[in-house]
Amino acid sequence: MVAVVPTSAAAQPASMVAQRRGRTGYLLLFPGMAWLAVFFAIPFVTLFLTSLQKPIPGKPGKYTSGLQFSNYADALVEYWPQFLRSFVYAGIATLLALVIAYPLAYFIAFRAGRWRGLMLVLVIAPSFASFLLRTYAWKTILADEGVITSTLNSLNLLPDGRILNTGIAVVAGLTYNFLPFMILPLYAALERVDPRLIEAAGDLYASPQTAFRKVTWPLSMPGVVAGTLLTFIPAAGDYINAELLGSTKDRMIGNVIQTNFIEFRDYPTASALSIVLMAAILVLVFTYIRRAGTEDLV
Repeated sequence: MVAVVPTSAAAQPASMVAQRRGRTGYLLLFPGMAWLAVFFAIPFVTLFLTSLQKPIPGKPGKYTSGLQFSNYADALVEYWPQFLRSFVYAGIATLLALVIAYPLAYFIAFRAGRWRGLMLVLVIAPSFASFLLRTYAWKTILADEGVITSTLNSLNLLPDGRILNTGIAVVAGLTYNFLPFMILPLYAALERVDPRLIEAAGDLYASPQTAFRKVTWPLSMPGVVAGTLLTFIPAAGDYINAELLGSTKDRMIGNVIQTNFIEFRDYPTASALSIVLMAAILVLVFTYIRRAGTEDLV
């Protein structure tokens, strides 16, 4: 009599086990891929098709499908100053945020001790308030009769006698609003640095400045790159700060896109500007990451 041995998972061929694991991986990927398809891929294709539309003669604000690639050239020719201003303001705000955030993140990571948790909460806490509300608060802080403006005027440091409705106010608002996006990645990178490496540099007669330049700064570069990207990308497309804190001369490309979409209903131009902005930021991001030597972040 032949005994029947039940087939177990261990007795199954390796190819069947690998096939099941492959299917499980695809099933786990499906929700994320579906999310990207519904909320990114489809809207992006729709935006691109809208950017190629052409106006219907005699019907203002009405457009029909087409392949009018001249929309891109016309938009760039007309609005290149706003593009340039957006990148300049975002770059200055990113640099200022890095200068402010690095010492703070360093202190929290290495010196805060039992106060570390509280300081991190204080960094994140302003984000619990509305972005619009925080920007309105800066409008009050930088008002002409405010303490900051009055103090700087008494020192003759303001050429126009005011901060509000200038590029300075826009950059200040961008720096403040996106500062947590710089602090948190820097803290995460610095917190992973082994203090013994810094101590070893000191044992090898390196000065504190040399130890920072040779040990701490290189090890924190992933945080620097992540923080600058998380600050620069939303700052370049922001329009709230320029709208509330700047003047008509300080309009950024986000203001132009918002105006064309909502007020002028010039959907092809607004869509073309959005596509160009995304493409420009994508090129800058890949170039920056490669120059910074952190290709593993891509």
